[in-house]
Amino acid sequence: MSETPDKSLIPASPSEDEYVRQVTQAEPPPLLSEDDPFALFADWLKEAGEKEPNDPNAMAVATADEHGLPDVRMVLLKDVDPEGFVFYTNLGSAKGRQLAANPQAALLFHWKSLRRQVRVRGTVSPVSDAEADAYFATRARPAQLGAWASEQSRPLPDRLALEKRIAEAGLKFGLGKVARPPHWSGFRIRPQTIEFWRDRPFRLHERLVFQRAEGGWTTERLYP
Repeated sequence: MSETPDKSLIPASPSEDEYVRQVTQAEPPPLLSEDDPFALFADWLKEAGEKEPNDPNAMAVATADEHGLPDVRMVLLKDVDPEGFVFYTNLGSAKGRQLAANPQAALLFHWKSLRRQVRVRGTVSPVSDAEADAYFATRARPAQLGAWASEQSRPLPDRLALEKRIAEAGLKFGLGKVARPPHWSGFRIRPQTIEFWRDRPFRLHERLVFQRAEGGWTTERLYP
């Protein structure tokens, strides 16, 4: 019989005094800029790179399976420009199969140290072979061999089976260049909406949404 989780493990909501200390310790920031979502994202990502202790480019990717049941996992952002947000994966993985069947996704960046998050929703398309080849070439050799060895999201009999496949991949390529596996590539999420969220005291957060429109973006501010 399982034990009841210890309720003390969940932090209590901040008290009014704690919120007041937050207010007195920092000047209210100016409102978020409505000019360009990708410029604003670049500014936030740069600051996250300076202050987040681990993986400032980490993002949650949400997809849906054939039953419409949501599925989410953390991946690493590997490129971003006005065309969208790019990550790479095994195409036979759960997310790879789900995106092939339903090319829509949502992303979430959460920078806890900065008390900020960015939400993205949009359509998905594969990157070009040239893009995938170029990025794959930058990966460390053991990671390249791992991409050949791993049948991502498939059942693994035991750890030895994976290590054996890695050794086999190493023998296959020897000391030569490791080519990109045909089952490994990238996806680009072209955003339809991008929401910037910034923490403010008393849960009165700032929310700014960019919506793609003909020839540009429209903006809207939301209640917290």
